[in-house]
Amino acid sequence: MGDRRMLKKLSQALWNYHSLLLIILTPLLLLPLPLVIGTKEAQCGFVLLLMAIYWITEVIPLSMTAMLPAILFPLCGIMSSSSVAKEYFNNFHFLLVGVICLATSIEKWGLHRRVALRPVTLVGVNPAWLLLGFMSGCAFLSMWVQNTSAVTMVMPIVDAVLKQILKANEEGYSGEDNPTLELDEINNCTAKNKETLSDSTQPDVPRETFTSVQIPAESQPAADEAAENVPTASHRDTGCRQGRMLCKAMCIGIAYSSNIGGITTLPGTSPNLIFAEHLNRVYPDCNSINFGNWLLLCLPISVITLLLTWLWLYWIFIGSDFKFLWQCRGEQSERERAVKKVLEDEYKKLGAISSQEIFTGVVFVVMILLWLTRSPGFIPGWGSLFPHKSNYITDATVALVLGVLLFFVPAHGPSRKYESMISWKEFQASMPWQVALLVGGGFALAKGAEESGLSLWVARLMTPLGDLPVLATVTIACLIVTTLTEVTSNAATITIFLPILSPLAEAIHVNPLYILIPATLCTSFSFLLPVSNPPNAVVYAYGHITIMDMVKAGLGVNMIGVLALLLAIATWGIPLFSLDTYPEWAPTFNSTTP
Repeated sequence: MGDRRMLKKLSQALWNYHSLLLIILTPLLLLPLPLVIGTKEAQCGFVLLLMAIYWITEVIPLSMTAMLPAILFPLCGIMSSSSVAKEYFNNFHFLLVGVICLATSIEKWGLHRRVALRPVTLVGVNPAWLLLGFMSGCAFLSMWVQNTSAVTMVMPIVDAVLKQILKANEEGYSGEDNPTLELDEINNCTAKNKETLSDSTQPDVPRETFTSVQIPAESQPAADEAAENVPTASHRDTGCRQGRMLCKAMCIGIAYSSNIGGITTLPGTSPNLIFAEHLNRVYPDCNSINFGNWLLLCLPISVITLLLTWLWLYWIFIGSDFKFLWQCRGEQSERERAVKKVLEDEYKKLGAISSQEIFTGVVFVVMILLWLTRSPGFIPGWGSLFPHKSNYITDATVALVLGVLLFFVPAHGPSRKYESMISWKEFQASMPWQVALLVGGGFALAKGAEESGLSLWVARLMTPLGDLPVLATVTIACLIVTTLTEVTSNAATITIFLPILSPLAEAIHVNPLYILIPATLCTSFSFLLPVSNPPNAVVYAYGHITIMDMVKAGLGVNMIGVLALLLAIATWGIPLFSLDTYPEWAPTFNSTTP
């Protein structure tokens, strides 16, 4: 008995310190690479594998793992400390700073609430259209702000609207069928759904209750009619279940739509920005990627994926009746008018649009227009006005100019004390410093792989993949990235794979964009688990969904996203980026090079 107790205590202690054990044992197990083999490639491989394991397991903060190149590369003689330090702040960070300045102003002055609620007031109260309205609003927001920010902006609105809808149904219940909203409840069911809409972690299973109705003999016909309008226990159970299913669909839809919308623009999500900066560093002569043609490629992917995801979520959570797609609704019932009024009241609470919202909206539109017209490709852009310095101006320049503008433009008129549109404290609270450091560590790792020759060694190793059709190679890369990104940070995933996939494309003599673009977009297809990305975690914390709900929905959405991406790359992506030709800006790989 004593031995068993001691063994139990030992196992408990090991589990409590499993993170520390992993931190210590991982480098010890990898030590043969730098000590036994001893080449520069092996030493850089040691750093890469150590960082990959730490990033995947998150035993130490991601940003601190990103600091390892600054420690290990000088010790291994791969790069000097000053050379590594230069990799940690670059054009990507300036673009991120400018975009976060705008996002801070949008959130501070409430423009995000107006953007999120407006589509909902337009689409109506049918569960399907309500779901699409919220998903569209969140996807649009995530095109311009970080995905996590978009979800944290929209979820409180979704939670409040769902509560109001349930309240409207409770007050307006008349016992008649409601095939549109399908949230009819009596008091006990409404209470349970209100609990579900709070911070509870598991929805309660509705208990079956029975209603006793006494029928006076002298008014039998009227009583019969009243009895028909009294909901039975099965109807109440059905209403409760439908209410919970709508909550699940709405919450999962918000998380997924933020990831789907984020891929649409270059600053929409961190992997896109990391990819753009990697391209600028590894292929400095490549001018194929800009805001405009990325939008042309990814906007159709986002629209297709969003619509199919909407239908998929409707089918698995709400119902399989898709007649609403082609049937025109007649005159709205009293119930529908009541629910519509609730949504309109929520929008009216925002009041008239403020001057701060207008200015923020103007900055937002100007930023998009300047990005689109800087160097559109098919015609000279405004960047050509600076003929000798056109290559010096990037999207980061535009973002910084408009971002800094928000720090000194007065938020109010001269009748009030001076206050800028945003303050440093507000910006600092919104700035994702962890992502900034993570990306810097990724760039340092990529530079170390190039300096040590590890990239070339990986390219030689992967040369046999050139015998496969290009689309097959792309599909394999997409599936590997999509699988890994379910358990690893999106930014960490793309940071690991970009230095590997670039030499792979060169080795098989394929346009690097043909492989890098799909791999980058696939890192955003992390739909299976709450830990897959922060938006999933934020939605899961509300307690409306279980992990199995997310897995069940995420498997289908992963397939939808990958198929839509492959369709785009194989069709309009080829002429858009000349993917069928090997570009001059990519180096020619020679497999016989010593």
